[in-house]
Amino acid sequence: MKPIKVMLVGESWFSESAHHKGFDHFSSGIYETGQEHMRKALEADKEIEYTHLPGHLAGEEFPSSIEELSKYDVIILSDIGANSLLLSRRVFVEGKTSANRLQLIREWVKNGGALCMCGGYLSFAGIQASAKYFRTPIEEVLPVDIYTFDDRVETPEGATIEVLDHEHPIIKNIPNQWPILLGYQEAPLKKDAHLILRTGYGHPLLATMEYGKGRSLVWMSDIGPHWCPQDFVEGEGYRLMWQNAMHWLAKR
Repeated sequence: MKPIKVMLVGESWFSESAHHKGFDHFSSGIYETGQEHMRKALEADKEIEYTHLPGHLAGEEFPSSIEELSKYDVIILSDIGANSLLLSRRVFVEGKTSANRLQLIREWVKNGGALCMCGGYLSFAGIQASAKYFRTPIEEVLPVDIYTFDDRVETPEGATIEVLDHEHPIIKNIPNQWPILLGYQEAPLKKDAHLILRTGYGHPLLATMEYGKGRSLVWMSDIGPHWCPQDFVEGEGYRLMWQNAMHWLAKR
């Protein structure tokens, strides 16, 4: 059987620091990614072929046609705003028309592809609503509607996880003792969606939906720290959940 081809898009950033030491000062920069725990989980499954497309490369390298998208079974968008997919160099710098890749994703899912969106400061509405997936073709595909304002719910006290569908194949073999979360994003569930997990505050956490011939899934928290604590991302349940999710999305 062919491998399940998964591409995670996003989860990368550049950080710059200013250092002042008496009279002197200098700056330093560092490149980081937040995809390591997801990568380890999916690469541990020999039936999954995993690719990571960092956010700063997505504008030029994300597929710009249905044919290119069709090379993948599952696309994961995680902590990357809509602008990174909408504003390629051709559009933003050269002032020329280009394919709307949010529309392409919608058509691809409708024809049998699978989309997953994970939470983060630049997912769903995002911090200060700057991820801006509300009122886009992506919102139409997902199991949740997206608010037009900052949708983060920071829970430093810890938010518990409640299981609503113990028999769903994504979580069926996972122990019931779920770790707490330190944050997530709030979004209302669509009437056609299926809710598997919710937070102790009553908000959707893990939900799925059929869209045309394809499928979609949302995980409203992060795939790594800080929202997803270290004991969660390093646990067996994290690995099983994401492996199972890719198989469910790809209808395997």
